[in-house]
Amino acid sequence: MTDANATDPQRAIDATGETKRAGLDPRVHEHTAGADQEGIPFVGAGPGDPGLLTLTGKRLVDDADLVVHAGSLVSSELLEEHCGHAELVNSVGKDLEELVPLMTEAYRDGRGVVRLHSGDPAVYGAAIEQIDALEAEGVPAYLVPGVTSAFASAATLRTQLTLNEVANHVAFTRPQGRTLDPEDDHVVDFVRMGDVTTCLYLGTHAVTETMERLLDADGVDPETPVAVVYHASWPDEDVMTGTIADIGEQVEAAGYRASAMVIVGEAATGAGYERSFLYGDWADRESTDTSEDGP
Repeated sequence: MTDANATDPQRAIDATGETKRAGLDPRVHEHTAGADQEGIPFVGAGPGDPGLLTLTGKRLVDDADLVVHAGSLVSSELLEEHCGHAELVNSVGKDLEELVPLMTEAYRDGRGVVRLHSGDPAVYGAAIEQIDALEAEGVPAYLVPGVTSAFASAATLRTQLTLNEVANHVAFTRPQGRTLDPEDDHVVDFVRMGDVTTCLYLGTHAVTETMERLLDADGVDPETPVAVVYHASWPDEDVMTGTIADIGEQVEAAGYRASAMVIVGEAATGAGYERSFLYGDWADRESTDTSEDGP
């Protein structure tokens, strides 16, 4: 049901943008991530496995009366284990004009409302626009971090996204498509740098096209390792490894069109790194400094 007196979400977003440019929200200095706050929490459900839901997220969904969730992006196992007692609303196919009044009305009625996003809501979650629209209605809301799929994929691959002398940087990005213009696609730029681990979100359907663009680009090694982790941490998790030159064929053969993390770069293999300073020279120096200060 739509409230005729509700604020138009787009106008709320535009107005909030001006306020944010003027300075930080005072709540930034009042609450840390994970602290109890007033309002509707936007909880990161993690990558899939219910065990990777944070303790704060678990407490919030366990106490919720209404959980608005991201459909099949949130595992059914997690919903059954932690949200079976609550009213569940699938947000897929619903726009802000439907979601905001739904959550606003429930909150004003005194119900515990949780907005459950997949992964971490701060990464391609479109959470802030919902929060801004809610707060224009006088309903406070806040973010609760979750484990994003890039981190779960690295754990599955038994590697790090950063490795000394292999990958000094990490890029979270997505390839061009219906919602991203070609000029805003920087996948080639990141991969061409060589020491960047490039994590592709929202690009399972376009793996072949993305790899072809990389192959056509100057300065990109076609033998650069690529790992694709489908449904990271889910029971049906699947891992494919290859190179820029051949990974597209594997993904096409598997028939995956969504829900896979694509990791491009040497760190995908976990090989070729050098011993870090942290447990080498720096640790030895600290040990020497300590002994010199002793009796």
